[in-house]
Amino acid sequence: MIQQITYRMDIAMGTPNNLKTTGLKATLPRLRILSLFESSSVRHLSAEDVYRTLIGEGEDIGLATVYRVLTQFEQAGLLERHHFEGGKAVFELASDAHHDHLVCLQCGRVEEFYDAEIEKRQNKIAKDRGFAIHEHSLSLYVDCIKPACPYRKTEDRSAKEKS
Repeated sequence: MIQQITYRMDIAMGTPNNLKTTGLKATLPRLRILSLFESSSVRHLSAEDVYRTLIGEGEDIGLATVYRVLTQFEQAGLLERHHFEGGKAVFELASDAHHDHLVCLQCGRVEEFYDAEIEKRQNKIAKDRGFAIHEHSLSLYVDCIKPACPYRKTEDRSAKEKS
């Protein structure tokens, strides 16, 4: 059964007081970047994605500042960093619930999922071999099979529609 993923919104709320509880001063760049992660429909963002979005919103926050804030948020436990194969680092809001990832090889889009059967199977495999899982990460690298995938790069979608 696939379950909904919940995020640590108790901590990761872009208000000065809540940011201070993590030991970070509430600066404008930190508040804006945290707010962006909370409001974005895209759950996994690279530093460049964050930077481009902020510039598009008229914010004057430099790329070096974005990198620095993302690293600080990761160290404070607000964000988690992932290095998916063949791509740059992406960040997501920290979650108390374990989840796995589907990574599209065509466009790089990442979808999260949790499947209790997969988790049970992994635990059984480890136990059968004399281990107990402390933590794990499962990333499935996939190709989108939807004919009109809205995330596929334009040239890929155009070529498929012509054939």
